[in-house]
Amino acid sequence: KHLAFSASLLPSRDHSETGPFNTDITLVFRNVFTNIGNAFNPGFFTGLFTAPVRQVYHFEFHIFGHGSTNPKSAITVKNGNISSSYTSQPAGAQKASNGIILLLEIGDVVYLQMFANSRIYDNSNRHTTFSGHLLFTM
Repeated sequence: KHLAFSASLLPSRDHSETGPFNTDITLVFRNVFTNIGNAFNPGFFTGLFTAPVRQVYHFEFHIFGHGSTNPKSAITVKNGNISSSYTSQPAGAQKASNGIILLLEIGDVVYLQMFANSRIYDNSNRHTTFSGHLLFTM
């Protein structure tokens, strides 16, 4: 079975900051480049990837922000396990990214979450992305 997805935070002509919010939020990636196998759920704009079968996956994310705003941070979450990334500087553009390999069971959900009091930026250059693909089956 072939499974892969890649999406950016905002539709192609939009540009804006997301956040800050008082609590952690799940980032919703509205501009889907690829969704082979339809395991990524953009239909209701949930931003969730749900494993259809037991497999090993690689996920990665890239987040972008402008300086002189709150810290930019995000985590990839799978049943409470996380892979995080953080960036903060007083001025200028900044980018953070991370990746993780996970063994997923049927129905496991993976998503990207933004920490409370953070801001993430995206525009038509698609700086903020979330991607994943199947490495092999078990």
